Order: sequence, then structure tokens, then C-alpha cells
Amino acid sequence: MPEAIYAKFDDYAGPLPEAPAGDPHAFASRVMPLSVGLTVYENLPDIEAAWRAFERNADCTVFQTFDWLATWQRHVGIHNDVRPAIVVGRIDGGDILFILPLATRPIGLARELMWLGSELCDYNAPLLAPDFSTYQDVRPFGDAWRHITERLQENPRLRYDFIRLEKMPATVGKQKNPMLTLGVTLNPSGAYSTQLTGNWEAFYATKRSASTRSRDRSKRKRLSELGELRLVRPDNATDALATLDTLIAQKSRSFARMGVANLFARPGYVEFYRALATDPQLGHLVHLSRLDCGPHAAAANVGLTFRDRYYHLLASHDDGDMSRFGPGVAHLHDLLGYAINRGLKIFDFTIGDERYKLDWCDGAEKLYDNLSIATWRGAFVYAPILAKSWLKRQIKQTPVLWKAFSRARTLYGSLLRR
Repeated sequence: MPEAIYAKFDDYAGPLPEAPAGDPHAFASRVMPLSVGLTVYENLPDIEAAWRAFERNADCTVFQTFDWLATWQRHVGIHNDVRPAIVVGRIDGGDILFILPLATRPIGLARELMWLGSELCDYNAPLLAPDFSTYQDVRPFGDAWRHITERLQENPRLRYDFIRLEKMPATVGKQKNPMLTLGVTLNPSGAYSTQLTGNWEAFYATKRSASTRSRDRSKRKRLSELGELRLVRPDNATDALATLDTLIAQKSRSFARMGVANLFARPGYVEFYRALATDPQLGHLVHLSRLDCGPHAAAANVGLTFRDRYYHLLASHDDGDMSRFGPGVAHLHDLLGYAINRGLKIFDFTIGDERYKLDWCDGAEKLYDNLSIATWRGAFVYAPILAKSWLKRQIKQTPVLWKAFSRARTLYGSLLRR
């Protein structure tokens, strides 16, 4: 059974702000609830119906949807003793004001409080009611957070030793992210997105120079000489799994060349992506595609679509003879064109400071982390995590260091393959 608790947001001691001009009752009626009731759900099915209804209008990203997180928990979280702790805030126990999709999991001899699905969520954040900021302006979120953490610690199944809330954007929709009021540091990586305008050719011309476009067209022509180019979206489970297997094979070789740990080797990850590719219930979110060059898959990708945004999640390309002609670039162009033709407004390259993203985006969006100790046991785990995060941030934000590190990592990967 979910555990209900109440955070007294009415502890606010200062005067309420003035009501909007012309309607003296409107503002007061929206900011005067006596309390926000907080309920903690440990079983996702218990909150599924309310979550699905709330996310239709809530400010959130695709990574806070019920389908995404429930699929992650079913295939990945279960292998790592992840225990969901979904906190739902309701105004006087009625309408939902926010949902915090939290969880705890073991790290060594300690347990951490984290965002559910954190590793595979490029953005971690709460789901917020459209008018959440109205209440946040006069009822500090820190009051609710204190009550939440106290109650989680009182639950033997959800106790934790330190908090690690990572990859949090500054805003959720058009609202300020209340989690940033808790004290944060910069995440080592930024996120990138670009506004989609006009048609593909017009958009392309605004982003790439004439010489670059000419070079791209020449490479695409050379690639097409190896076989007809077609953007394919699998229309059955067998083809979808074959496309995903191609992506996994291509991406795994890329990880090995770069000296990067293969994420598909982690427990449950392949099963998670297989579910994304084949579960009909996820079809409205997942866009799986490949660029065929004749009978061969030149490139593949897993993308997500949510509201007016395309999320470019995972991409791979052939590393054989076709690689000379930029199949990955050709596929990206087709995906940008697809998103524009579909009427989407934003192409989101998500987290990661890969250089090619700057070709399309004006700059990086900062992401933030909240790391803190809760018990003495957590202090032993927290120190190396904090040090690693700081070092990673220094390396990634210093071009000379990042270039040297990338070269060393690639060399290490080549030695491992011998």
C-alpha cells in the first residue's frame, strides 16, 4: 500500500503576493491550499492510471513518461535491486501538483537515492502541473523535500545513505526546475537541441555552409552508387529486432574503438531496447529507423518523439567501406528532414558534448547534479563519487585535457582489441 504523508506548505511565514490586477480572487484561490499531501508509491502499477493521466498535460520530458520508466524498471531496475519510490504531491489530497519518480538502489555496502531510470534518462526531472510555479512562488519546495526525505528514511525498504540526483535541466517545460533550489553542481556534460524551421532544404542552408553542403551531397552520391539509399522504419517485430541488432553490433564496435565500456553488456540493457523496439504500447514514443544502402544497413538509430520534440537517442553506422562516405551524416540528415516534415519543432540531440552537435545547435544547455550525504556509511561511497564527478567535469570542460583523454582512451581501446 502507498504511504500517505503531508507536507505543511502553509508554514510559509511571509505575506502572500498581490493578486493579479482585475481579478483579486483568482490568485489567492490558487495559492492558499492548507497543505500538499505526499504519497509514496513503491509499486508502479498502483500509480499507473493517475501518472498516465497527469503526464498528458504536465511539464516533463519523454524520460518521465510512465511507459519509459516502467519499461526500464521491468528490464533493468529489477536486475539491480532498484526499489521505486514515486512521490506524488496532491493539493489538499486532490489534484496532483507534482510527481517525483525516485528510487533507491545498492552501491557497495550503501544505498543511494536516485532518479528512477537515471542512467538511461538523458534528462532527470519531476513532472510538474502546468501551474506548479504559482505554488512554488510562495511555498518553498525545500519544505516538501525535507518531509519527503524524512519519510523515505523512516521506511525500512527505502532507506538510503546518500543522494545522487543527476542530469537535471534548469527548466521543466517553461517552469523553473524546483529541484535546483536544493543545491546543485554542474554536470560534466551539456545537452544540445535545435529549433526546426521551414522545410529541410531551408533549414539545412541556415545551418551548414555552401561548401559543406556541396561536400555532403558529393558523399551521399558516392554512397548511393554502392546501392539505393532508403530511410526505413521497420513495420514488424522481426524487422525491428534485426534493425536493433544491427545498431547494437555497429555501436558495440564503436565503443570498443573508443575505449568506452559497452552499455549493451550491462544486465537488462539489451532486453530494455528490445522492448522499446517491439512493444506496441511504446510505438507512440519510439522511432526506430535505419538507412539502407542497397541490401545493407548503412546506419541505424533509436529516437523518441514526445509532443513537439524529436530525441536523437542512439545512432550507429557501418564501419566498413561505406564509412568513407559518411552514412551516419546522411542518416542524420534524413532524420532531421523526417522531424521537420512531421511538424516537430525541436530536434534534441540530448546529453553529450560530441563536436558534431555544434554544427546544428547554438550552444549547450547546462545540466545539474545534487549530491549529498545522508549517513556515515554514505560518506565512504560519496567521496570517490564526488571526486570522480569533479575530475570528469574538469577534463570535459578543458579542451586540451579532453582531447588528450580521448586520444588515450582510443589508444587503450585499440590495445584491448589486439
